[in-house]
Amino acid sequence: MLVSNSKIIVIKLGSSTVVDSKGKFKTKWVTSLVKDIKKFGKNRNFVIVSSGAIALGQKYLKIRQKKIKLEMRQAIAAVGQIHLSGEFQKLFDKNKIKSGQILVTPDDTEQRRRALNVRSTFDNLFKLKAIPIVNENDTTATTEIKYGDNDRLAARVAQIIGADTLVILSDVDGLYDKSKKIVKVVRIIDKRIYSLGDNTKNTFGSGGIATKLDAAKICMNSGCHMFIASGKKNNPLEKMVKSKKFTHFIPKISTLDARKKWIISSLNSSGVIYIDQGAVNALLRGKSLLAAGITKIKGYFEKGENVLIVDQNKRQLARGLTSFNSQEIDKIKGKQSKEIEKILGYFSKSEIVHKDDMVKL
Repeated sequence: MLVSNSKIIVIKLGSSTVVDSKGKFKTKWVTSLVKDIKKFGKNRNFVIVSSGAIALGQKYLKIRQKKIKLEMRQAIAAVGQIHLSGEFQKLFDKNKIKSGQILVTPDDTEQRRRALNVRSTFDNLFKLKAIPIVNENDTTATTEIKYGDNDRLAARVAQIIGADTLVILSDVDGLYDKSKKIVKVVRIIDKRIYSLGDNTKNTFGSGGIATKLDAAKICMNSGCHMFIASGKKNNPLEKMVKSKKFTHFIPKISTLDARKKWIISSLNSSGVIYIDQGAVNALLRGKSLLAAGITKIKGYFEKGENVLIVDQNKRQLARGLTSFNSQEIDKIKGKQSKEIEKILGYFSKSEIVHKDDMVKL
């Protein structure tokens, strides 16, 4: 079983998995998960990505309404996060396991330097034999800069720290096909897999099936195995291993280095660059993207940001880090490299996206 062969395992817990319908922390269930971690934890590291801060905050503050303004949700999250981490710490302490809290925002994973700092923090927590408890920093995140769900957050964390496995514990035993049977193995996420989102039995938490498939794509591109399994019963990891009820997303055999895995796993693109057929052919041969092949751009982005490169039919060809900002590219698109200095008024690189900063899709 892969779980027993993995050196780093990330476990994602949704709000309904750790908090009951009355807003109370599921102490008994989480205790059983901690015991699973203790059982399987020999010679491997675990990470928990857990939701539930806002639900616990609402319970503590006796706030019942569902529609709450963003500013108030941030304040409620600040209260609930203390309770969430405190509950985890108590249960880990009882089992003589150290734990630490990490709160992240998209900037922490989508900016390369900060992503490396995040990885360093995880590495040092592992050296201290402490289990990181991770959540999005809802106290400062706005709707414009949120992950929006912990499925994608968990996958991005798994990619950055080089995890072997991500286990998403959900309301169901896995992904169901049209005949209501569990899809045991997924090797490629195509239209057929996306169509399963219409299946009423695939009733996941607030993230839904779309966010889980987004998470799966990140994992599969990063060489990380991902499982969707039930988090309804006690000892969920043990049950998953024994019952073999889950959907297993098998990663591609990746030859990408850590930097390119980070590029291809980006959650969003800051902009889109459209290229002509000549540039398409060059990219397919492994060449860099030059200004001459660009027909138009979409969006506003700064130098060094992640952009999507598409052909004239909007077919996605590659992701890459741009050497110019959007305003500069707009001025030099379609021009020869020797003209760039004259147009911009200063000397610069000739590659808009260098091949070393690009991953073909």
